[in-house]
Amino acid sequence: MHTFEVKEDFLLDGKPFKIMSGAIHYFRIRPQEWYHSLYNLKALGFNTVETYIPWNLHEPQEGTFDFENQLDIQKFVRLAESIGLFVILRPSPYICAEWEFGGLPAWLLNEREMRIRSSDPTFIEKVARYYEELFLQITPLQIEHGGPVIMMQLENEYGSYGEDKEYLLALYDLMIKNKVTVPLFTSDGAWEEAQTAGMLLEKDILSTGNFGSKAQENFTELRGLHQRHGKKWPLMCMEFWDGWFNRWGEEIIRRDPEELAEAVGEVLKLGSINLYMFHGGTNFGFMNGCSARGRKDLPQVTSYDYDALLDEQGNPTEKFFSVQRKIHELFPDIKQSEPLTKTSLEPAKALLKEKVSLFSIAASISQYQHSKYPESMEKLKQNYGYILYRTKEPKRSGEEFYRVIDASDRVHFFLNQTKIATQYRDEIGEKIICKPNEEQNQLDILVENMGRVNYGHKLLADTQRKGIRSGVMSDLHFICEWDQYSIDFSTLDHIDYKQPWIEGTPAFYRYELAVETPADTFIDLHEFGKGVVIINGFNLGRFWNIGPTLSLYVPASVLRKGVNEIVIFETEGEWGSELNFDKQPKYKEIQEG
Repeated sequence: MHTFEVKEDFLLDGKPFKIMSGAIHYFRIRPQEWYHSLYNLKALGFNTVETYIPWNLHEPQEGTFDFENQLDIQKFVRLAESIGLFVILRPSPYICAEWEFGGLPAWLLNEREMRIRSSDPTFIEKVARYYEELFLQITPLQIEHGGPVIMMQLENEYGSYGEDKEYLLALYDLMIKNKVTVPLFTSDGAWEEAQTAGMLLEKDILSTGNFGSKAQENFTELRGLHQRHGKKWPLMCMEFWDGWFNRWGEEIIRRDPEELAEAVGEVLKLGSINLYMFHGGTNFGFMNGCSARGRKDLPQVTSYDYDALLDEQGNPTEKFFSVQRKIHELFPDIKQSEPLTKTSLEPAKALLKEKVSLFSIAASISQYQHSKYPESMEKLKQNYGYILYRTKEPKRSGEEFYRVIDASDRVHFFLNQTKIATQYRDEIGEKIICKPNEEQNQLDILVENMGRVNYGHKLLADTQRKGIRSGVMSDLHFICEWDQYSIDFSTLDHIDYKQPWIEGTPAFYRYELAVETPADTFIDLHEFGKGVVIINGFNLGRFWNIGPTLSLYVPASVLRKGVNEIVIFETEGEWGSELNFDKQPKYKEIQEG
């Protein structure tokens, strides 16, 4: 059994220990792929793996907890241990991570008077209930119990959000109450203001820095701050950003492998490191996060490739080998190995078998609720995805206008099943001019939640409540009596494809792919507009032809030998009669500016 302490150095069994860690998020990688990624981290020569823990997945509905299959954190940690890796856990309520709402559960938004990430008693009460379940899973994995977990995080980059020390103390008390015994840490930007706001000096909790370059400069500032508070803590970069995430409509971000290796070497000469990310993985389903720039929310793409040392598929990149060489140069006695590399499916095609309009089957694949005024997603107990609002309006003149007031994030407006307008961001709320052709006209409004912000002040903004928040106006009055269909993407096996397909409307397209031996592949979606892909009941995530990604990664574990069913929900009316599967992802060149 080992011991681990934080003194003037990190001490493993009483001896100085340099933490060489890489981030692998178990929830972004299928369980069948965990071993591959963890093995490659060890092969790099590193000794530790770090992972966040997302509250929104582990408590998807208030009071309902899930720690199975992809969310089996115990299995992931024990697998890391079997490979010879120690583990750093980051179980804070908020994780950022470019993850939907920073890992906070969407159902928190129904507590309109509650302040998240604060000492608000209601918020602390909800965290406490979650922690009671979570720490039953992870406290037995601590090093003093013979497990591999050496440290846990208190809160994540809180110094870039708040300075509520009562909140940090409440989290500390909850962790101690739930039998956490390993050293705790905070992680913030390395500059003084962020560190001071995010530290918890009263409990002697280690503060670490997050940065992606200039280690000498950042560590000098961090050490100076420690010394001014009378601390002689070891230096650690808890997030060394070796790449970056990507947003829809923006250029792919890349970093030179040799430059990265030199920058990693600079960190390791001075302290310890956690590479963020070692393997990025995928924002499956509706779990992509969203940045905030001024008034605009900027959703991130499904791929979390991150230009990391392993690509989205988990295979080593040039960065892996550059950093591996640097590790050998600095620490020639560290054991390194050849990394594992996966094979890919040979190029293949899937043919369209059936198609049907959403308008023809909405009632059979949705949770239905009626209300006088349209309700937000959260009030309708829908956290993610799409919601269809429907009402009837009499014809009053040859030309009329409507406005969707206060909605997020993207709106399709239909009159009698003909698309009249698509609105996004600042366009929402503008006049929609219609020419009604019936005495009673059907209005359909499809609203997509494109992902909640994961960082900054807009966590508190009302725009994180999705769907239609205020209502829909005809002329100058709000329209009443709405049917609301919360689309359930977990029950698509009930789709009745015998119902009509209507050109130009949101629709479901079913394809079949024959596979002899399942292997990783990428589904090419450049002919399609926008939507999501479901393979054999598993939600791969979103696609959008504005790029920069024009494909989705398909792990081998999603496929099966024989016939595979691919269902595409597409909202723009752009589709193809066949799907191509390739060995490499497909990108769109984005012209900046």
